[in-house]
Amino acid sequence: MAAGGGGGEVVAWWWLQIDGIDGLIDSFGSFKKSVWLKAIQFEKAHGTGDTLYELLCVAVQIPKAEFFWLMLVNEKLIASDVSAAREILQVAHFRLPDSEEIWHAAFKLEYENNELERARAFLAKARSVNEGGGRPERMWMKSAVVERKLGDFGEERRLLDEGLGLFPWIFKLWLMLGQLEERLDNLTQAKDAYKSCVKHCPNSIPLWLSLAKVEARISSNILVVRDVLKMARKRNPKDPQLWLAGVRAEKSEPFAVHLMEKALKDCKGSKNRGILLAYSIEMSSTSEEWTTLVSSNMKCEEEDEDPHVIAAIGNKLFSDDGNTQVDEARIWLNRAVSVAPDVGDFWAFLYKFELKHGSKDEQKEVLRKCIAAQPKHGDRWQPISKAVENSHQPVEVILNQLVLALEKQEDKAAAQDNNKGHYHC
Repeated sequence: MAAGGGGGEVVAWWWLQIDGIDGLIDSFGSFKKSVWLKAIQFEKAHGTGDTLYELLCVAVQIPKAEFFWLMLVNEKLIASDVSAAREILQVAHFRLPDSEEIWHAAFKLEYENNELERARAFLAKARSVNEGGGRPERMWMKSAVVERKLGDFGEERRLLDEGLGLFPWIFKLWLMLGQLEERLDNLTQAKDAYKSCVKHCPNSIPLWLSLAKVEARISSNILVVRDVLKMARKRNPKDPQLWLAGVRAEKSEPFAVHLMEKALKDCKGSKNRGILLAYSIEMSSTSEEWTTLVSSNMKCEEEDEDPHVIAAIGNKLFSDDGNTQVDEARIWLNRAVSVAPDVGDFWAFLYKFELKHGSKDEQKEVLRKCIAAQPKHGDRWQPISKAVENSHQPVEVILNQLVLALEKQEDKAAAQDNNKGHYHC
């Protein structure tokens, strides 16, 4: 190991070489955080679990040792010793009663171990003491999540209303309130929540999208949805997500195609423009059409490496006119998960492909890699992974649910295709 850094870090590293942990503790107990981190990194790389634990137990004695308490807890969780982690957090609470991060760690431990009443109690205390800096709004959001899991929707609503009274600029609280009303099929109340939010948070794209979706559920009038999305684009110009929502909302193929052409021009140079190009590929009817589209739009390196475009090409090769190009499709879909392993949608596309065209070993390998990647994002992935009934489900279950949903969507599109022709976006 090279002794990188300067000053105290170098001294701390050499002292560990010469005199071990005891020497570091005796001679450098008051060193700054970076020195302790260097010593801890050394122990993680070259020591044992016991020596690392011993060093962390001393590190937490220095002033404002919040970070080291959390590391100590994490080491016990890695060792699957939940009881010890809980005991450490109790001591940490005593030493740092106002630490938001310690409160959050205690909640997370109980929630992830399905101890919901314990989690609820911790959050109630945290809300009462967490009035200062940091991100205290998290405590109201997490509290609402626990009540949702427990099925107490009245308390969930009360907490969200209380949180919004304190933090009306936090769009996620508005979003959670709207989603609660949607789950209860109170669509008018959901719309009111989203409309209130866009007044407080006009630059929140998720809120505009949610408002457009709930308007579409309430009314079959496309003009209402168009007006919402036009206003959203006026407040947030050149945003690909808002343009894409507009294209998806259109029922008429000519209108959708025309709007997509405008979107690609308006968002030229915008971050995340690839989602528009990817959907254009999905909309295209023939291989000639989408290959021309790709070659005329992918002008820069960023778009050439956009995972949404890569995945869309892989899917087209998978299903284009029924003539699957297996080897090419596999290359493109694998490339998508390599570029963006945190997006669950891409893993579902690849897994669905391998279930149809791959061997058992290839299927198992995709599943293994997906579990290792622990994806958290994706337009299709998140609605499933964040559903109340899936809050503690492993990645494998979410992946299989999404593949099933994709297959149902594909069957529905095929039925529409038989009735209406090629266009079925």
